[in-house]
Amino acid sequence: MGKRSVKENKNIWQQAREAAELTREEASEAMEFVSADRIEKIENERSPIHPEETLAMAKSYRNAALPNYYCSHECPIGQRYVPELAIKDLTQLTLEALNTLNSLEKDKERFIEISADSKLSPEELPDFLTIQKKLSEISRTADALRLWLEQQIAEGIIDPGDVESASEP
Repeated sequence: MGKRSVKENKNIWQQAREAAELTREEASEAMEFVSADRIEKIENERSPIHPEETLAMAKSYRNAALPNYYCSHECPIGQRYVPELAIKDLTQLTLEALNTLNSLEKDKERFIEISADSKLSPEELPDFLTIQKKLSEISRTADALRLWLEQQIAEGIIDPGDVESASEP
């Protein structure tokens, strides 16, 4: 086994590898196409990580959050359009979703009023922005639920075949 790093301020790539209890050499073997030297360069921020390396690390380290981190922090397009998600407890995600859905129920009639004429007046804008923010919260919660499911699959808690068969019409 390789020596344990004592470096402070480890980046997410090194933290994820160490959480998976893999040396760089073991991680390289698991990923097949990423060398231990390349992993070292990524972890020491001497070279940027590539999308395919991120996917390989996510699979090898059993960490479904790594692709979201890559998109929201490393990718210029993702930095603008992809919010960073955290893997949360299913109960917390459910309560967040229900809370937002309940608050949207109160805004449903106003949303219909605003959109009925397909125009947005200056007076309607504040209410529209409030509703749009709540819809964004629902979208973020749905993404967080997907990430939670992906993490359950990555950890072997849920069989991916069960997900596929359950989602078929």
